[in-house]
Amino acid sequence: MNKIISINSPKSPISEAYRGIRTNIEFSNLDKEIKVIGVTSSKQNEGKSTVLANLAVSFAALEKKVLILDGDLRNPSVHRMFGLSNIHGVTDILLEKHNFVDCVHSTDINKLNVLTCGQIPPNPSEMLSSNRMRNFVDSLRDYYDYIFIDAPPIGIITDAGIISTYTDGMVFVISSNEVDINQAKISKERLDSVGANILGTVLNKFEAKKSGNDYYSYYYEEHDSRGKSEKRKNKRKKKKEKAMA
Repeated sequence: MNKIISINSPKSPISEAYRGIRTNIEFSNLDKEIKVIGVTSSKQNEGKSTVLANLAVSFAALEKKVLILDGDLRNPSVHRMFGLSNIHGVTDILLEKHNFVDCVHSTDINKLNVLTCGQIPPNPSEMLSSNRMRNFVDSLRDYYDYIFIDAPPIGIITDAGIISTYTDGMVFVISSNEVDINQAKISKERLDSVGANILGTVLNKFEAKKSGNDYYSYYYEEHDSRGKSEKRKNKRKKKKEKAMA
């Protein structure tokens, strides 16, 4: 779970950024219930699974019951992020080989469950677009406050577009300086073409310029100064005790 900074460094500026995204998603609930959320990107290796995992952890921190569902039936990765077995998962449930209780994983994070992909099927698109998959996701609404679905890149295959039809909203991840603007536009148009509700875009792997560095410096300097202040206080206390001895 080394990529899940919301676990490893919950007070960092990046974790705070995820909490900001969480707040934006919560405000999206004002006019329409946002419970099932898909996360996609233009291409592979943009960090969509990492973004999804950190968002899920941030929601679980609010005592919300959260499920991560690996909907990338071609190149699943959620199980590796959490160090889980991928022997049984979504595909086994859809094929009625195992039930949900047998396949779902608990995690070290309170209120957070993970459902891995399971065996990679020969027909991912057909399986994702099946009524059985739609009904399954719909049934999970009764048990979880939020369901995050890790979708394949929309710029490569149509699977994410299919997944978007039974989500309440999609988060679009763009990797800074790695994706051509035209490629990002085409990917967004593909989501628009299926009527996806795009909740927002996350700019990932962004190298902060001066303003960003100032913020990072402020954050760590603030905590350093607290530590130095505490050391000075302890030093004064020891001197006082020595003088009174």
